[in-house]
Amino acid sequence: MHHSFIFTLLICLSIACQPNSEQTKSILSDSSEVTLPQVKDINTKQYLIVLGIAQDAGYPQAGCTKKCCTHVWNHPEDQKRVVSLGIVDQTTDKKWMIEATPDFKEQMQLLNTYLPSASMLPNGILLTHGHIGHYTGLMHLGREVMGAKNLPVFAMPRMQAFLSNNGPWSQLVKLQNIALQPIQSDSMFHLSPNIKVIPLQVPHRDEFTETVGYKIIGKAKTALFIPDIDKWKKWKVDLKMLLKEIDIALLDGSFYKNGEIPNRDMSQIPHPFVEESMNLLQDLPKSERAKVYFIHFNHTNPLIQAKSPERQEVLEKGYKIAKEGQIISLD
Repeated sequence: MHHSFIFTLLICLSIACQPNSEQTKSILSDSSEVTLPQVKDINTKQYLIVLGIAQDAGYPQAGCTKKCCTHVWNHPEDQKRVVSLGIVDQTTDKKWMIEATPDFKEQMQLLNTYLPSASMLPNGILLTHGHIGHYTGLMHLGREVMGAKNLPVFAMPRMQAFLSNNGPWSQLVKLQNIALQPIQSDSMFHLSPNIKVIPLQVPHRDEFTETVGYKIIGKAKTALFIPDIDKWKKWKVDLKMLLKEIDIALLDGSFYKNGEIPNRDMSQIPHPFVEESMNLLQDLPKSERAKVYFIHFNHTNPLIQAKSPERQEVLEKGYKIAKEGQIISLD
């Protein structure tokens, strides 16, 4: 059990990057640079907040001394947190988080600036899968830190079993720090009267758990969140058709292109390259391409660098790049 956990940890650390200090908020727009409003100026009642954009290990990545990270080690203000979304429903005075990342405490702090609560805890956490960037932040809910009481954690069957049967996560269940909430792929559930969620199971490197993305349905708009998937062609769902059903899609942008990691067989980390995703969607109208925001960037991905030529190319082709602090209206 413990050996398998350490093995997964080492695999995930070898491909990722992140932390962040951008405490301001931004509204999604058609431009790459936008004015960042204050929390009090947000005029939507149900919305998502981008709490992190980096792959599981954050940006910069542990042990990275290459050019992609050296600047950020010297300029911590440019760090980026691990991928996560906040969900806020002001009309019911509730908030949730998708993913419990290694940056959980900072992301919870940021989410609490939008909808403060005495405990600071969200009303629930939705998990996508069992790789280190997506669930290990649950450790902050245990007796060593917050000692949460029955915090709802929404998880698929294998994810539930993993948390229940493997320490130290099983202690969270045993001590009732968390209360596991069963969910099923393609089966809708309500977070509030205004916000519904549908898990969508996707093919991924599922050593210990299955992997899902989420369709998040508000009163007027729907968002799609798929931070991890192997290749679009392996999925039973047609991404082009799915884009017609939603208003914004935050999609796996881990790597920009093949060969990005020198001396590494990238077939062993089979995310869709951003170049592949753009080629797949290139025939769509501009209005459809504009729905796509890439997210979950590896430290080697030039899209995580603000002034890279690759970033400009993505924007010129009509796609977007997720930014920490962005607000996505659902009403």
